[in-house]
Amino acid sequence: VNGRLHYELANVARDADLDKAVKVLVLAANGRAFCAGGDFSGGSVPSSASSDADPAANGVDMMIEARMIVDNLLECHKPVISAVQGYAMGLGATIALLCDIVVADTTAVFADTHVSLGIGAGDGGQVIWPLLMGVNRAKYYLMTGDRLPADEAERLGLVNFVVEAGGALPRALEIAERLAKGPSVAIMASKVPINMWIRAQSAAILPLSLRMEELSIATSDAREAAKAFVEKRSPNFTGR
Repeated sequence: VNGRLHYELANVARDADLDKAVKVLVLAANGRAFCAGGDFSGGSVPSSASSDADPAANGVDMMIEARMIVDNLLECHKPVISAVQGYAMGLGATIALLCDIVVADTTAVFADTHVSLGIGAGDGGQVIWPLLMGVNRAKYYLMTGDRLPADEAERLGLVNFVVEAGGALPRALEIAERLAKGPSVAIMASKVPINMWIRAQSAAILPLSLRMEELSIATSDAREAAKAFVEKRSPNFTGR
């Protein structure tokens, strides 16, 4: 996720919600991974001042965009399905898990890896992971960044369906087709109240979690992790 994609993700659910031709939103990706997380390829920690920020964002702070990503997904009145193959890391995992239905193939791997980069898991992981898998399990995975293969993610409640390799998008589209042909008002009325419950949790948690993530981005540990990522070595964390 670079600045451009971050901006697009902040708006895609709202755009779909306002488009009368759209019945169901399916989030998917081409290639080996659903989303590998933030773009650290330049050796620096992504921030609102990063050089890859999109000019179309009109100077919107990245932390404001981060809240828009979560809130707009939760406030979408139409069904939202994620089709996940390969890595769903960091923000990628958050986006996949915030969807109403999560379809993963057997190659899928979920992890919130913020902590591995010296950054707090603040951009939505602290909202959705505890609700899906329980508080203590969520704290473990957010504090360690450990990876969950698709079958384990399903067992712990993160994933609705696991299908054969390459089958995530076809299965997601099959579900989407069924929902698109269903009673749209009744479907909306069935999901929106649940999402408003999650949205209430987000309103209580997300401002603090994003602020703490922003503070952690400024640490020496975060800079060291970004440098180590580019140099393909393990970071030497100092707790500063």
